[in-house]
Amino acid sequence: MKTFIFLLLTVFVSIVSMGQSSKDEESVKKVINAFQDDFNDGSFKNAAAYTTSDWEHLDPGGGIVKGREEVLKVVRGVHQTILKGVSMTIQSMSIRFITPDVAIADVIHKISDFELPAGVKHKNELNLKTYVVVKQKGKWLLTHDQNTTVAGSNTAENPK
Repeated sequence: MKTFIFLLLTVFVSIVSMGQSSKDEESVKKVINAFQDDFNDGSFKNAAAYTTSDWEHLDPGGGIVKGREEVLKVVRGVHQTILKGVSMTIQSMSIRFITPDVAIADVIHKISDFELPAGVKHKNELNLKTYVVVKQKGKWLLTHDQNTTVAGSNTAENPK
């Protein structure tokens, strides 16, 4: 009888957690889509609604910026110059829950063409972005993102 009750509780907990995971996964996707929308707009005007105050951003060159206000200064500056008018679209997304309150999402974004000040043209570039999203006071928020250019995905790496 104890075994039966244990199994019944295990099944119940599994079913309940699966439902929560589905809802949580959708919430994490909304955070990533909000980031992408702000990236595409370039202003990051909604960042306070989907990021933590201690948000950390790692750029493709290895630069690290800490704290929402500092991150926003940097990304807004880049989007007013080098990445002005550049957009990204999600190609694929994988979300893994590390704990009930921490998710890691690996997302491949296709970046529209752009040119660096030195004249290096980036075309057909794919970026692997890793997002760390945490649940605080019942709300999922971006706390860390890291950006890596997928090797071989752009003409800057593959001049023809």
